[in-house]
Amino acid sequence: MNIAHLLVRAAQIWPYNQAISLGTTPYATYQTFAQRAAVIAGNLLDQYGLFKGDRIAVIMKNCPEYLEALYGIWHAGLTAVPINAKLHTKEFEYILSHNGSKLCIVSPDLEEAVAPVAEKRVVVGSDEWQVLQDGEPIPIVDCAGSDVAWLFYTSGTTGKPKGAMLTHTNIEQMTLSYFIDVDSVTSDDAIIHSAPMSHGSGMYNFPHIAKGANQVIPQSGQFDPAEIFDLISHYPGTSFFAAPTMVKRLIDAPQAKEADVRNLKTIIYGGGPMYVSDLQQAMDTFGNKFAQIYGQGESPMTITALSKDMLGDKGHPRYEERLASVGVAQTVVQVKILDENNVSLPVGETGEVCVKGEVVMKGYWDNPQATIDTIRNGWLRTGDMGVMDDDGFITLKDRSKDVIISGGSNIYPREVEEVLLLHEGVAEVSVVGSQHEEWGEEVVAFIVTAEGRSVSEKQLDDYCLNNIARFKRPKHYLFIEALPKNNYGKVLKTELREKLNLLW
Repeated sequence: MNIAHLLVRAAQIWPYNQAISLGTTPYATYQTFAQRAAVIAGNLLDQYGLFKGDRIAVIMKNCPEYLEALYGIWHAGLTAVPINAKLHTKEFEYILSHNGSKLCIVSPDLEEAVAPVAEKRVVVGSDEWQVLQDGEPIPIVDCAGSDVAWLFYTSGTTGKPKGAMLTHTNIEQMTLSYFIDVDSVTSDDAIIHSAPMSHGSGMYNFPHIAKGANQVIPQSGQFDPAEIFDLISHYPGTSFFAAPTMVKRLIDAPQAKEADVRNLKTIIYGGGPMYVSDLQQAMDTFGNKFAQIYGQGESPMTITALSKDMLGDKGHPRYEERLASVGVAQTVVQVKILDENNVSLPVGETGEVCVKGEVVMKGYWDNPQATIDTIRNGWLRTGDMGVMDDDGFITLKDRSKDVIISGGSNIYPREVEEVLLLHEGVAEVSVVGSQHEEWGEEVVAFIVTAEGRSVSEKQLDDYCLNNIARFKRPKHYLFIEALPKNNYGKVLKTELREKLNLLW
């Protein structure tokens, strides 16, 4: 089933319900939204000569047109490639080239960054965008469940982004799991998209459209605590997805103590570790209105969940332990702790968290070896190390891929290391994450300078800014004589982290 059928169905059942709002201003009803998507679909196929399965990149900051573009793409049977708006032009170039995107839909604020690498593009608000919205709607294009709907790019340990192929069935399974394991939704509810719609927040458009709820885009297009509190007070039944760092900023905001949160229904948090003390403070501030999910792009939002009921069960003898966990396997997946030989480990023993189910990606786009390495015997190897207790609750222990999660964004050390190694003043480099009160973690680079050369922090910072996204660059550069290594020449990042603990 084409996932865009969710919108077609919602428009039939709730035609006059508010579908999209910009701040507190109505933007489109479900009838209008579905009509626009069907018109955009027809023009994508006719005006641009596209065919079913072609990839369309979406590089936009959060705005109402984001949803119109996505559903226009899916209605036409095309594949959407939502790309992180914070990436560098060179990173846009790689992703667009890798999947052969035939067209790029861009918000005006990003046109300058995208123009050098995307000749065929439509800028929202331009004459070309208006042309896309003029004409007659077309019937929804039939799609098989195995057809790719969303090509989700997530960095890997190789430093090159990989495109996780999420099919219509994958997204359908994720949507159903939301209702069972995360939260209920009614047609009177609203979801605020304050986190990037290219990632987790965008994924949660589906369950809310399936129930005819209102999709609210903040006027600022981003996360601003004061604005979020205003929107909560305006919209009953409000939910939103947030990284733990966003939750921390919300509870630390000056408005938090006096805020009217009676309309707040649920804050779903994920994308990084939530410290128990922060979670307890959040629940003391807002009440039992939190649910946690743990997932990856390869199994979108759907590995485990810690529901409001579980978080509210303060009388449980292992309540504190559960607060520190990521919950239990969601209904649509099996989750096991496996060793490197795919053998299931006993309760209480640490191994790799592995997941299996129809929600797991089809594979990586044009990267069969990475697919084979990641999905073994039907089990997705997450790269995350964890332990399961007798009740099925999983606690993450470490990330075997050394990913740094800063402000809810994944930063992979090797990606940063490969850029820094291109600088003539750098002989060796190792990048690690350091705990940060506001952002969760921050990037630190240990640098061994090339013999006979000198290089400053500013030179390295400028070099990173010219080659990778701003949020990925190191916040600190520490110069050392040699990197600690084992007998096999592998850099001992554990020792580097210990050095940081001594320094800070």
